Amino acid sequence: MNRFLDLADFSREEVLDLISLAQHLEKHPEPQALAGKILGLVFFNPSLRTLSSFQVGMMRLGGSSFVITPGQGTWQLETRTGAVMNGGAAEHVREGLPVLASYADALGIRAFAEGKDLQYDLAETAFKAMASVVDKPLINLESAVNHPCQALADWKTLEDRHVPQRAKFVLSWANHPRVTPLAVPAATVHMAAQRGMEVVVLRPEGYALPPEIMDKARAAAATSGGSVTETTDRATAMQGAHILYAKEWGSTAHYGDAAADAALRANLSDWCVRESWFDTAAADCKFMHCLPVRRNVAVADDILDGPRSIVLQEAYNRLPAQMAVLHRLLSTGVSQR
Repeated sequence: MNRFLDLADFSREEVLDLISLAQHLEKHPEPQALAGKILGLVFFNPSLRTLSSFQVGMMRLGGSSFVITPGQGTWQLETRTGAVMNGGAAEHVREGLPVLASYADALGIRAFAEGKDLQYDLAETAFKAMASVVDKPLINLESAVNHPCQALADWKTLEDRHVPQRAKFVLSWANHPRVTPLAVPAATVHMAAQRGMEVVVLRPEGYALPPEIMDKARAAAATSGGSVTETTDRATAMQGAHILYAKEWGSTAHYGDAAADAALRANLSDWCVRESWFDTAAADCKFMHCLPVRRNVAVADDILDGPRSIVLQEAYNRLPAQMAVLHRLLSTGVSQR
């Protein structure tokens, strides 16, 4: 494995093998596996779990890392191709990233969607341009429409919980004060479909995931034996559900228009997950969310603090899942599992 950019780059069996390695490393971290190896982490956007879990993962495997946040203690980096650099950015990623890669054994990049042009973001234009100038193993720490590290941790959480392969998985839109990216919902719907689950996307009018994302998930489901549907009817979506995964995202009907999006979501305060949502679900239906989460806006306190929530296990799983990715990318030996 030389790059970890998208779960779709791997077969279902390869993902399960990676999860098996994560479960092994969770108990047996192999503290010399990456001795002398260095991971460079470039964060154009904020992070809590991704940043800390990758740093800890490298340490537990015997390696080290450095973190670059462009514009905060370093030069601001320009990402646009063909840009006339007469503004705040002093350096272009076409020079900056190869230099950083030359100092490291692997590089991770986080660069969110611009949120202006849907087709530009769906094509991963900015991330692909940056990836093209990196000649070292590369990790997608979250791009415009993907977050494979989160998806891998989520899949591991389902395995750890012994959730059946064919269980019903509901990905639901949740309320938020402002526009948020499509990366996690896109990665999540694909992950659940690739696992072979009965996936239902629940969302209000105006918040349908783009056809490109849904078609990709349906193709994964066709291979794994799962299914992908969508609805605006909450009771129907939740009927018999085993997992409710809530996530906020911006209106695709008004992509790039924050004012129109705000007007659309002004009447959607009832899309805050509460216990009443689970009336038709399986008795042991669990709740997932990638975090961070706006309490009592996206999800009520009693859900996050109650027995349904597995969000902390989900967040913890970022560490062993990413240790497995790092081990595959950088270890020259064979894991003793």
